[in-house]
Amino acid sequence: MSKQQSSDSSRNPKPSVVRVAVTPGARREIFTVKGIGSFEVSVKEPAEGNQANTRVRELLASHFGVSGKRVRFVSGARSRTKRFEVIE
Repeated sequence: MSKQQSSDSSRNPKPSVVRVAVTPGARREIFTVKGIGSFEVSVKEPAEGNQANTRVRELLASHFGVSGKRVRFVSGARSRTKRFEVIE
């Protein structure tokens, strides 16, 4: 049974929710891991038109080695502290 359970978990990956402190409109792009599931990110894109959130999503996808479709915005659209769900 344990073999079947492990194969089931590989087909149904568990999502991880991560917290990201975002600084939009920065001069340089910086991606810092602050702890388990916690990041600080500075992006050049402005906060207008969801551009900064989109870039943060791309950076998280790259960091976790998944496609952008596997990173979902959860909360904090107008806040500098945001939560994203990463499905690995």
